Amino acid sequence: MTSGTIIVLNGTSSAGKTSIVGALQPILTEPYLHAGMDTFFHMLPQRYLDWPLWREVLGNNTHAGPVGRALVMGMHQAVAALARAGNHVLVDHVFVEPQWVADCADLFADLPAYLIGVRCPLELAEQREQQRRDRAPGQARAHFPLVHAHGIYDFEVDTTSADAATCARAIKQFLDSGAPPSAFRRLRQHSTT
Repeated sequence: MTSGTIIVLNGTSSAGKTSIVGALQPILTEPYLHAGMDTFFHMLPQRYLDWPLWREVLGNNTHAGPVGRALVMGMHQAVAALARAGNHVLVDHVFVEPQWVADCADLFADLPAYLIGVRCPLELAEQREQQRRDRAPGQARAHFPLVHAHGIYDFEVDTTSADAATCARAIKQFLDSGAPPSAFRRLRQHSTT
């Protein structure tokens, strides 16, 4: 069986990842499942999405709590399993922990998996965070210095002036170019050297 393609969009909270996923799904030729962090977090009982139990999920916004760590590591396993079964998967992620990057590299390096960086300035992410009202204040600021620290991508978009549809079209054009994925392979090599 041929593996499905994985497309991981990584960026700070409120960078526009989920909006890009929503714009990508209709324009990609094959059906892509959306299996992002929010999808998995909302599998938890509601009480874990509110204080004080939210600390067990996403701790202090820069390190997951025990519930969140197990959930995210399970998400990575689930995404790999979905792809190995032939499903195409879109993942919006926030690489706040180096272990998450290493885990994805280990699981996805031998699959057709692309890593796409979604960037925007901190001020814009904070403004979006305030407008959304569904994020804990300070997430964007806490995530900002961490999410791109690994520094390796297959492709990047910037949501400063490009809307989600424009970013989605740019990602599709990159995928349609036939460029093979390499970021997760390079990240795995980097972590073993």
